[in-house]
Amino acid sequence: MSTPIRVAVAGYGNLGRGVETAIAKNTDMALVGIFTRRDPATLVPVHASTPVHHVDDLKTREDIDVLILCGGSKDDLPEQGPALAARFCTVDSFDTHARIPEHFAAVDAPARAAGTTALISCGWDPGLFSIARLYGEGVLPDGETYTFWGRGLSQGHSDALRRVPGVAAGVQYTIPSDAALEAVRSGARPTLTTREKHVRECYVVLDEGADAAEVTEAIVTMPHYFADYDTTVHVVSADVLAREHTAMPHGGTVIRSGTTAPGHDQTFEMRLTLGSNPEFTASVLVAYARAVHRMNGMGWTGAVTVLDVPPAFLSPRSGAELRADLL
Repeated sequence: MSTPIRVAVAGYGNLGRGVETAIAKNTDMALVGIFTRRDPATLVPVHASTPVHHVDDLKTREDIDVLILCGGSKDDLPEQGPALAARFCTVDSFDTHARIPEHFAAVDAPARAAGTTALISCGWDPGLFSIARLYGEGVLPDGETYTFWGRGLSQGHSDALRRVPGVAAGVQYTIPSDAALEAVRSGARPTLTTREKHVRECYVVLDEGADAAEVTEAIVTMPHYFADYDTTVHVVSADVLAREHTAMPHGGTVIRSGTTAPGHDQTFEMRLTLGSNPEFTASVLVAYARAVHRMNGMGWTGAVTVLDVPPAFLSPRSGAELRADLL
């Protein structure tokens, strides 16, 4: 039996817990440990046998094949990604679409210098949906691509929401427009603005003494996250948030609507319905950790994205098995 891929987790929120759970389902991987900024003694992992360390201990570790970064995209990953790619092969879920080229460049330089492989912006969007968009455009060059998210709780947007001064806790739901979806599926190829495709709905608990109007204004004007959408902010109590907004469903659809010849309309669609956004995202990160390990072993260094990864590298099975069973 081959040696398991040694994987570690940096950060232990909802995504980190999902990664710990996903690794246990992959027999070709072994979890080296969780690395946290908190006091390790206060952290209770999903599995009692999982080692927990302080993130500073990463400086001395040489037994990690791939480090999965589970911090937030707004403040954590822009700093952690380049710093940790200088020592480890990494996978991150950076999801601020407008800043992905900037994040790629920041991670690429230290990874190339260190000879590591750093996969950025991995998950289901960006991630699997990015691949669906590429397939749609490649197969149907005469067409339009549309992406819809939700209805669901967005981890990245919820994280950004909670970092607004005056917000003690909160979640954000992304809701697609039914009318826009129907128009796209009809083959009409409508021109839709960002605002016409989705709305965003926020539920926040305020810090004591925080001004609701100021908090709301800071949220709805936040670039890259809320400014381009019709955003509604609901101020609720901590009890209501805990009772009604702890589940983390999500999902979405990528549709490529195109024409191959006059009168021959074609539609390519990928759809996800997720009972747990962080657990599914974590499962994607873990599969791509396997790919990163293989790519680095072949001498592929620097920053990469899911668009660069051969699909077969996601599977623990051999090429012969995949050709026999999946082709």
